[in-house]
Amino acid sequence: MDSIITNQIAPVGTSFLTDVLQGLQSKPKFLSSKYFYDEKGDRIFQQIMDMDEYYLTDAEMEIMEQQSSELARFIAVDNQPFDLIELGAGDATKSIHLLNALLKQQLTFTYFPIDISTHVINDLEENLPKKLPQLKMEGLNGDYFKMLKKAKEISSRRKVVLFMGANIGNMNLTDAEQFCCDLRNELSQNDLLIIGFDLKKNPKQILAAYNDSAGITRSFNLNLLDRINNELDGDFDVSKFDHYASYDPETGACKSYLISLQEQWVNVGDETIHFDANEFIYMEISQKYSLEDVDALAKKSGFNPIHRFFDHQEYFTDAVWKVD
Repeated sequence: MDSIITNQIAPVGTSFLTDVLQGLQSKPKFLSSKYFYDEKGDRIFQQIMDMDEYYLTDAEMEIMEQQSSELARFIAVDNQPFDLIELGAGDATKSIHLLNALLKQQLTFTYFPIDISTHVINDLEENLPKKLPQLKMEGLNGDYFKMLKKAKEISSRRKVVLFMGANIGNMNLTDAEQFCCDLRNELSQNDLLIIGFDLKKNPKQILAAYNDSAGITRSFNLNLLDRINNELDGDFDVSKFDHYASYDPETGACKSYLISLQEQWVNVGDETIHFDANEFIYMEISQKYSLEDVDALAKKSGFNPIHRFFDHQEYFTDAVWKVD
């Protein structure tokens, strides 16, 4: 559920129905977390980020607010021009601090925010230049890797890629390694990746962030069933499902499920899906990392870890990886 998903609003259409039916007809059942974000889901996630239990947003924001100038110095290499590419840019609330620091150091760069949401890119292109008039930017609307290739076609300058918000945590460890390998294959010598990780900590604190006392996360997960009802002719009775979250401190995997409270049948499109009592739908993972895990992932995927930035409580790290 971390901020990757707010920046990866999935388009409605045939793929939505296909993905939902594939997941619900699988054993065990699953739904893709990329579909959490309709208009209502986005509003609920804003509430999640304001929760006392949800520490992630404040932790990374602290890093960006207080250490962007130092981070900018890592990015600057002999004052050579470069491209700053942000995967899943969202509203750039965090990255605007880095953009401002880079401009203050009078570095020559172009900002390429990438997001699957057309609305997000249009909003950035309209509003970010008002806040940072000196900024050169070009929004790219689409899939991460397709748009990264497009940015390389537009410019051959050195690349600095931002992948923030613990986005990597929305993948299991195998998928995260593959993602980083694929990203490394798109980059060249001396390019940088700045990537955010939520760190392993007290298990109770982590679990509370995904199982809050007010039930906001519960409503966030159940909203996907409402979205299926509204957009795919589903007839889920949301009251017959409940949210369950778990955290394994050994593996660092925090997982969320929806549990069927009784045996039931649900129609989606032209298909009927059977649920046993207590059967689960796997919804998402929020993977947590140790510092050793972070460095190991960098090296396995072909990067050289060169620095880490922490919030003052060391809940979170933005790691700087280099392509040698």
